Amino acid sequence: MNKGILYGIGAYLAWGFFPIYWKFLHHIPAIQLIGHRIIWSCLLLTGVILLTKQWPDFRKTLNARVLRIYTFAALLIGVNWLIYVWAVNADFIVETSLGYFINPLLSVLMGVIFLKERLRLAQWIPVGLAAIGVTYLTFVYGRPPYIALSLALSFGLYGLVKKLSPLGSLYGLTIETAILFIPALIYLIVVQAGGSAAFLHTGLVSDLLMVGAGLVTTVPLLMFASAARSIPLWVVGLLQYIAPTLQFLLGVFFYKEPFSHNQLIGFSIVWMALIIFIVENFLASRAAVEPIPEMGEG
Repeated sequence: MNKGILYGIGAYLAWGFFPIYWKFLHHIPAIQLIGHRIIWSCLLLTGVILLTKQWPDFRKTLNARVLRIYTFAALLIGVNWLIYVWAVNADFIVETSLGYFINPLLSVLMGVIFLKERLRLAQWIPVGLAAIGVTYLTFVYGRPPYIALSLALSFGLYGLVKKLSPLGSLYGLTIETAILFIPALIYLIVVQAGGSAAFLHTGLVSDLLMVGAGLVTTVPLLMFASAARSIPLWVVGLLQYIAPTLQFLLGVFFYKEPFSHNQLIGFSIVWMALIIFIVENFLASRAAVEPIPEMGEG
């Protein structure tokens, strides 16, 4: 099997099993977990850059425009991480999975709104179906699925900013975590001084898992970056559904979150939209790479 596909599968499997990791830390406030995730991710990413002797090149990328772009990206990914970790530990894993199921379709819509991209007629069908599914779930829940929509919107906007940003994943995430590093460090020092910090006060296992948050953040990202460089975009698009599928299955079957018949209908509408979206993109990609027949052929 293509090494790029293996890297992609590895990245999305890691993201799919993320809820298990955060569940081990359910006794720690989400905002403290995100503080540690930022701190240790930044240190690890900086270490990777130093060990691979990329520091001189990395420093050359820093300027006012880059910092403005990545400050916005940092705020979006920080919000996304906080919502996700809080939701997982508040027993909303199923709803978080919905957010990442609808995220690709929302990203397509953002491309139309912000980048003036044009959708093929067949691409509007899954977008419309997803909207119907979310509307249906709003009636089922008695409220909009705020967690799913917040995750989809924050990550969709993050993807839009990254699409317009000039740097690759490693440099970009390093800058983003570095921007958040000082606020996160100040917050953790304050809670430590106030006696409400979890780090060094909840046992060795919890401490190691908080430090390990940097590792579980950066390793899948680097695997994904390697995959994205070596496999077609439509394959990446197909693999991305591994993560929310695993999260959904964990929520329903492992953590026994409630999942009603009405929710199944709403999710099924979204899944139908995704199937149409995947098939349409696959066929469009195949058509784009097919050679034009020479005169006299077929």
